[in-house]
Amino acid sequence: MKILLAVDESEYSAVATKEIAKRPWPRGTTVRVLTVVEPFPPIAIEPWYGGHESFVRIDKELRKRAQDLTKRTAETLKKKGMKTQVVVLEGDARSSIVDEAERWAADLIVMGSHGYTGIKRLLLGSVAASVIGHAPCSVEIVRQKKKKTR
Repeated sequence: MKILLAVDESEYSAVATKEIAKRPWPRGTTVRVLTVVEPFPPIAIEPWYGGHESFVRIDKELRKRAQDLTKRTAETLKKKGMKTQVVVLEGDARSSIVDEAERWAADLIVMGSHGYTGIKRLLLGSVAASVIGHAPCSVEIVRQKKKKTR
């Protein structure tokens, strides 16, 4: 089985990783840990002196953090005896996740959901909803359990 685990630095991705780690998967299952780095808009910093250098530095830092995240996540899964691969892509998360699932012929995409509703969802969009609507395979959205309030 081929599982594409899409992660970001959120607690929601950590919950999805834990969910994968605790389940018994068929022998030979591979989890490909994917992080997508969304490009920083260079137009926003061009007018400032040294803007290009700042852009390059920001881009490098984003890529480094993405690499570190995918490696840490893969190590967590390896400790549970799973085969893993890591991939860092640049682009729009919505299309990059779907494209990688198609390229790799994934059987399942797993990802956490921020659970935005209302105006937040309208303004920020929903990567999960887009992936569900366009994925070439099954998609599991892992939600964090809400804490009970009195």
